Amino acid sequence: MVHGDIGTTVTKLILGEQREYPQASGEFSSLFVELTVALKQISYEVNKAGLLNVLGKAGGRNVQDEEQQKLDVMANETIIRTMEYTGYLCGMASEENEKVIEIPDAYPKGKYLLVFDPLDGSSNIDANVSIGTIFGIYRKGGGTGKCGEDDFLLPGRELVAAGYVIYGSSTMLVISTGHGVNGFTLDPNVGEFILSHKDIKTPSKGKIYSVNEGNYQYWDEKTKRAIDYFKEKDEATKRPYTARYIGSLVADFHRNLLYGGLFIYPRDSKSPKGKLRLLYEANPLAFIVENAGGTATDGKNRIMDIQPDGLHMRVPLVIGSREDVERVTAMLNG
Repeated sequence: MVHGDIGTTVTKLILGEQREYPQASGEFSSLFVELTVALKQISYEVNKAGLLNVLGKAGGRNVQDEEQQKLDVMANETIIRTMEYTGYLCGMASEENEKVIEIPDAYPKGKYLLVFDPLDGSSNIDANVSIGTIFGIYRKGGGTGKCGEDDFLLPGRELVAAGYVIYGSSTMLVISTGHGVNGFTLDPNVGEFILSHKDIKTPSKGKIYSVNEGNYQYWDEKTKRAIDYFKEKDEATKRPYTARYIGSLVADFHRNLLYGGLFIYPRDSKSPKGKLRLLYEANPLAFIVENAGGTATDGKNRIMDIQPDGLHMRVPLVIGSREDVERVTAMLNG
């Protein structure tokens, strides 16, 4: 998906790629177009949040036992409502929902599975910090029909496509269908995502490390040494690195993807199994970074080779520039 000129719409680029495969049914392209409709609606409501009275807490807790924000609920419902009737999905799974989101019997079933984090970084909403949506698309084994939890327990290497949207100073969509990574900026004048970052390649070695150092006391010694490495002065290896941590995974990942560097959320004594969700966060971003030339591990294993054991499985995450991730992974296992 590296063809197309700056200024091309995301729809045109997806359709152009479809035409390269004469056997393609067009279902994926149509599915993706519908998904962008939901993402544009979320962008509108995020950007107008202070005026639409959707800031603040919703009063409930999600399956992760996290307090939901009003925008969390809005984004989740927007994606579900937009996608359930399309006929291209056999089911969805959301970070906000305990179980698989079934397609109502009134609507036809398709051959794709959609997983998503509707609003990543939502704890930052009221402070007007950049937040985002993360998604991944799989093909259901066995074709169409109803699907259950087991259908979603696929390793990241089975992804057909993945992407994220960052709602910042502008709204940007970054996607990959396994053939490169492209970034599109939403033009509010025409209501379209326009190609602005063609064929994104992340540097093999960066200058930024992103980690919540407030958790330092909860890390084991190997993790502490790995993080300390990036703070030591060494002109030969261009250290120390610059520390940058927003606390919004999409925002931290996006910056490092473009500039080079790594994001680390290691396991610690508070979260011995890791903090981030494999299906909704780690796998889609690992798919993106690998297609941009980077890599992602859980501190030992390639993220996209991990077999999920449940819809809400958590993992540690080391993701970004290949040389930096490989160094941290080696230090964690040394």
